[in-house]
Amino acid sequence: MLDNSDAFIALPGGIGTLEENFQIASWAQLNIHYKVISLLNIDGFFNKLLSFLDQAEEENFIPHSARQIFISASTAEEMVDKLEDFIYKPDPVAAQIDWSMGNSSKKCKMDLSLHL
Repeated sequence: MLDNSDAFIALPGGIGTLEENFQIASWAQLNIHYKVISLLNIDGFFNKLLSFLDQAEEENFIPHSARQIFISASTAEEMVDKLEDFIYKPDPVAAQIDWSMGNSSKKCKMDLSLHL
């Protein structure tokens, strides 16, 4: 899903929807991707979640770069406009992290020996 999409659109849903959105958001915060999460906020379904995210940013629990990847719209037309205008501004510290694995077909070797 991550490799085959330009953005993520969430419709009103339950725990699974929230879990997927926050997983994608955490990957964006770590600069694994630079894609927006758009919440189709039908009848204000996501209002309290958006308020929570605003409060978390205001109280410095999440940086602005993490909050800004969530956009919302009450109609599909408004969402398309916001998606077209979205520009991601990554966190400058996290932007220095390289998550690439090079040749992903090679297995990573970990040194699990105990040194006393």
